[in-house]
Amino acid sequence: MSSSLLTHTHTHNPHLPTHNTKEVSEPNRASIYRSLTINISKEMMCFSDFPIPADYPNYMHHSRILQYFRLYAEHFKLLQHIRFQTSVRSVRQRPDFSHSGRWEVVTENREGQEERHMFDSVIVCSGHYSYPHLPLKDFSGIESFEGKYFHSWDYKGPEDLYGKRVVVIGIGNSGGDIAVESSRVAKQVYLSTRRGAWVIRVLSDNGLPVDMKYNTRFVHILFQLLPVNWLSWFGEKKLNAMYDHTMYALKPKHRLFSTIPVINDELPNKILTGGVMVKPNVQQIRGSSVVFEDGSVVDKVDVIVFATGYNYDFPFLPSNVMHKSGHRVGLYKHVFPPTLEHPTMAVVGFIHALGAIMPQAEMQSRWVTRVFKGHKKLPSNQAMLKAVEYDTKDMDKNYIVSKLVPLQVDFVSYMDDIAGEVGVRPSLAWLFFTDYPLFKRVLWGPVTAYQYRITGPGKWSGARQAIFTQFERMFQPFKTRQVEEKQGCSVVGRLLKLSLTAMVGGAAAYYFHLQPPSSLTYLLSKLTPQRA
Repeated sequence: MSSSLLTHTHTHNPHLPTHNTKEVSEPNRASIYRSLTINISKEMMCFSDFPIPADYPNYMHHSRILQYFRLYAEHFKLLQHIRFQTSVRSVRQRPDFSHSGRWEVVTENREGQEERHMFDSVIVCSGHYSYPHLPLKDFSGIESFEGKYFHSWDYKGPEDLYGKRVVVIGIGNSGGDIAVESSRVAKQVYLSTRRGAWVIRVLSDNGLPVDMKYNTRFVHILFQLLPVNWLSWFGEKKLNAMYDHTMYALKPKHRLFSTIPVINDELPNKILTGGVMVKPNVQQIRGSSVVFEDGSVVDKVDVIVFATGYNYDFPFLPSNVMHKSGHRVGLYKHVFPPTLEHPTMAVVGFIHALGAIMPQAEMQSRWVTRVFKGHKKLPSNQAMLKAVEYDTKDMDKNYIVSKLVPLQVDFVSYMDDIAGEVGVRPSLAWLFFTDYPLFKRVLWGPVTAYQYRITGPGKWSGARQAIFTQFERMFQPFKTRQVEEKQGCSVVGRLLKLSLTAMVGGAAAYYFHLQPPSSLTYLLSKLTPQRA
């Protein structure tokens, strides 16, 4: 059978609410809560050749994302190739693997019947949010706790927290969301954090989605040119102008761009109104009391929610398939196991960046299929192992990584890197000379996945139009009430900017006329034609 298999396709993280919404979380599967809404805007998360419908909200409830996935699957006629409600029990190399590179896959259907299959290649898409990390041994006295405790993986809604005193441990995206939502019904919520967090909003200037405003190639170029500490200082200053992280007890020990920030518009308001109180790390639990590292004590605690992250595992794979590098699984460019004799297995979606997983996983998949088809050749095993170790050291240098957060990449850099492997990376120089209007939108506009369909394998004829209309789709959900637009204001604004520019330019020219710098005088003397 010549085919590729996508195993455990619930590639989920707290930003991607699309999957298990059953009242009881299923073991070894990602889980979400009923109210979960994505914190990546629709234009930044959609697939490269299938824009999300214009009337969909910019930040979607998980049910809308599921609708979009269904539309995508129906449009490209994928459903006929998918076997639903099938578990993968094991993936093993065939006895003739050194010759064929093939895999034997054992599956189990909903009736519990096992089947064996032979595949030429395998793509693992199980993600890294399926195995809750519940570090009870790190919390002295947890066995004496008189209330109820559970991991955020088990959280579905705030109903059982009505009138309760709740401690949420962990200030990631899930911890922040649960603290905010539970504070609407709980008597009091305490949010415990070891090192704090930078909290950003999904809203930017003029109400634009923050990722469409700042996730641009121009900003990416600035990050390559300017010191990251200065950029962190600038970003922290802007965040503190909205709500002082020190005053709100949120200020972390790390800089803004050394790890992915928490995205939560409501948390500062809940802190301001007293619904959520930020506390340091838990030192000890005594019966119904929780003691924090600063010596403060909260009594009569009813519920503790552990938003303490996830472990990652591939229990269906042989242990010798995955190479370890530092805290992480060592994959060549976060996709290919570097020690296999044949490149017939890939891992897609096992990535962490300040950006949506969908376009990253799609780009990885485009590369993988070209490798599987023989259109693209990987480096030698030795070269891949060397690249893996370099990536590990680079991440350790630039980001805060740990056992629970073993990898992080820069969204644009990684997308461009894999796009280069596929042959679809957009060339700014080429666009500048051949399509200047498109060049401006690619440079200054958001780095949407459409940019990777402009040229090369898989080129999409609608990519240019999708880029030109991406802001129209962003604005469409707001058009629920007709409002008169005053065009004069924009004209006045342009005139004001032009006047200010002219004034500054005139002032600078007058200043240099009165007090010309010596270097400028020297330069002008060299440029002025000399008379004989």
